[in-house]
Amino acid sequence: MHEDADVSMKYVFGPLSSKRLGQSLGVDLLPPKSCTWNCVYCQLGKTKKFATERQEFFPREEILGEIREALAINKGIDWITFVGSGETMLYKGIGWLIAEVKKLTTTPVAVITNGSLLFMPEVREELLQADAVLPSLNAGSEALHRQIGRPAEGLTYRQHLEGLVAFRKEYKGRLWIEVMLLGGINDSAEALRELAAVLKEINPDMVHLVLPTRPAPEQEVHLPSQERIERAIEILSEVTTVVNPLKGNMDLRSAPDLLEAVTAIVYRHPVQQRELQKAIADTFSGESDKASEVMQKMLATGRFKLVEHGGEAYWVMVEPSGLSSEPPLQER
Repeated sequence: MHEDADVSMKYVFGPLSSKRLGQSLGVDLLPPKSCTWNCVYCQLGKTKKFATERQEFFPREEILGEIREALAINKGIDWITFVGSGETMLYKGIGWLIAEVKKLTTTPVAVITNGSLLFMPEVREELLQADAVLPSLNAGSEALHRQIGRPAEGLTYRQHLEGLVAFRKEYKGRLWIEVMLLGGINDSAEALRELAAVLKEINPDMVHLVLPTRPAPEQEVHLPSQERIERAIEILSEVTTVVNPLKGNMDLRSAPDLLEAVTAIVYRHPVQQRELQKAIADTFSGESDKASEVMQKMLATGRFKLVEHGGEAYWVMVEPSGLSSEPPLQER
């Protein structure tokens, strides 16, 4: 590891570890926060201004160059994951990037999207070469969809559902739908049965049940009880395979510059402090004292601040990066 190396990347971050994607190299295609929705649970904070027009926000060749460089540095990558500081499919040209990445490596490509633009044929076309697509579906009704996702004007639940159904008919890869389970909002038996009926119509390969564990912009966002998580798995499993992904471990051992690597990750979502401390300690063969020293130096740069959520300390960016400027969190 060479901490003085100038290797900061604008678009590529990680790799991060997760149960569903293993070691995943992230590619962020958007300026923060560019989104079609304003979800109550979004880890990026509130959407201050909706974006609904697709465009090539950054030069595609520049993004591809960073991916090429990252693949040369990081070995043992399980997935390359396109994900945005907002809605990934707002990037016009993602299909070209997916095709070019496949010329570089046999590593499979995943795309995480809210799915709000799948009603557009050109959006579905750009995703056909991806190995896995992970769109969101958090409700089985228009009213609940609007309560949770708070979409931009003109984007309806019917469009969202029809886009998912159409994409399933055209797409031959793995369709893994993400369901964010929110305590007291969409975890009732009625809401889950409505959602199950819609999922049956879409026919995904799998549902990934995810939980709001990171700081959210709205105070009504709570974790569901274990009983309701189990009920959700039981009800949704009647129509498709359901997994409740466990959180993976962050791996920073291949990062030539720890500060830039951590900045790239925290810029895109809050990071639990104890998870970060373990990842940094691992780069020093488990020396926790050294990890604490490095983390104090990072905090001293003024890039980060600590906030508390659910009894856990999280690192977030001090400078605006798509996070809400007024998060309902207590600073430490």
